[in-house]
Amino acid sequence: MKPILLDFPVPIITPRLMLKPPQVGDGAVINEAVLESFEELQQFMPWAKEKPSIDDSEEFARQAAANWILKNNVEPYLPLSIFDKKTNRFIGNTGYHHFDWAVPCIEIGYWIRNSYVGQGLMTEAVNAITQYAFKQLGMKRIAITCDANNVRSKKIPERLGYQLESIVKSNRVNISGKISDTLVFAKHDLEGLPKMVVTW
Repeated sequence: MKPILLDFPVPIITPRLMLKPPQVGDGAVINEAVLESFEELQQFMPWAKEKPSIDDSEEFARQAAANWILKNNVEPYLPLSIFDKKTNRFIGNTGYHHFDWAVPCIEIGYWIRNSYVGQGLMTEAVNAITQYAFKQLGMKRIAITCDANNVRSKKIPERLGYQLESIVKSNRVNISGKISDTLVFAKHDLEGLPKMVVTW
């Protein structure tokens, strides 16, 4: 089947979160969260070079919405907006990128706004989309990559039973101009993933 014909049921619901593709009109809430967290994002996220305008964030939301329909394997790939179920507040992004439907394999990325750090919410979100990728998308391999110095980011795959597959030496430059390494974590099944009820 052609990727464009694949149906991905959303939203994805966890005990505390709702995850769904960005929609037209989401630019303002995305922009607010990015600006709140920009200094931290700038350290490790290649896309966080300059503070985005609301129009920039709206363009991202519209491109993402189109990618979810077309299944385009190009920026911004298939992001999922994360909302607090109690407040409906946008708290960050996760999602899928660099996918190969022929294998099939996929990568997961994520960031969370500063005011929600330290509550285990991103671990919950990534647990959910790991389950979704294996159960709904039929993936055989999921990868998570991060800067070796990004302590918060690397704790998430470690908590979720991903295995450190490799350390790619000296292949990225951080915001201060220093060269650093990339950690590559991978998972091939649900073994070791903490149990959590997820619906979609």
